[in-house]
Amino acid sequence: MAIASHLASVGATRDVLSRHGLATKHSLGQNFLVNDAVIANICKLSEVCEEDNVLEVGPGIGTLTVALLPRAKHVLSIERDPDLPAVLDETCDDFDNFTLISKDALRLNDDDLIAAFGKQAVEAGEAPNKFISNLPYAVAATLVLDYFQRIPSLQSATVMVQSEVADRMEAVVGTKDYAAYSVKLQLIAKATGRFQVSPGNFFPPPRVTSSVIRLDRRNDLGLSAEEIANASMAADAAFFTRRKTISNSMKGYFSSRGEQGKAIAAKLPEILAEAGIDAKRRGETLELSEFVELGRVLAKAKTEE
Repeated sequence: MAIASHLASVGATRDVLSRHGLATKHSLGQNFLVNDAVIANICKLSEVCEEDNVLEVGPGIGTLTVALLPRAKHVLSIERDPDLPAVLDETCDDFDNFTLISKDALRLNDDDLIAAFGKQAVEAGEAPNKFISNLPYAVAATLVLDYFQRIPSLQSATVMVQSEVADRMEAVVGTKDYAAYSVKLQLIAKATGRFQVSPGNFFPPPRVTSSVIRLDRRNDLGLSAEEIANASMAADAAFFTRRKTISNSMKGYFSSRGEQGKAIAAKLPEILAEAGIDAKRRGETLELSEFVELGRVLAKAKTEE
């Protein structure tokens, strides 16, 4: 079997770090993949091909990056560790379809995307179309939702996250993992594949079990950006106090949000009745369609204030 990444071993990783006088940084959550089979499986699950413009966050020394570059049209990697660009200049030197930006991935903007993929491709909604990463765990959940919300060209995300985060991403209604985050992400994207990765596949090994999960942007719900935003607001309110009824949870949420919020809180019985939702239910029992309807009624009530 062909090697996906020549950097995917403990020896190669230590050698690269040593040459640059570096060590792993616990403060940045650095755990380098050292199993080539995992790298190959990420490429397979993502279905990366020569037409893809790929966005990667946290490339590290380039272990996954060097597997993506020969398969993709272009790869934009975002790395916040100021010591790693010099490493990536070396490990990715053989490729001319690589762009590296040194910054916090949460601050990624349109100018960054244009610099990598070109103004025409970005404005036409063609790039980037795939998000493929071994993500820093501290920001993984936030990044995935943020990028799907802010980058309309993104059609799929194949990312390494903590297994608990993957559980929330694909959680179904009525389960302990189903939360506001689950609702907000599932309004935009749907899990289509997943595999587990044990700690021994990393250097150094993390204290958690990881999962690679693929999420595809969904087109089946037919929701506008406004409808998604309203349903997301409804989810935040419904899960504001998870153990309480939806009526009490939403009352707490809106009561803490100024005069308009207090006015909404006072009308919650009527709002829930119009949305067809029993006030005694809990947030984790609501289907996506019910959050969409609740969001619609809430938005209507806000315009009336």
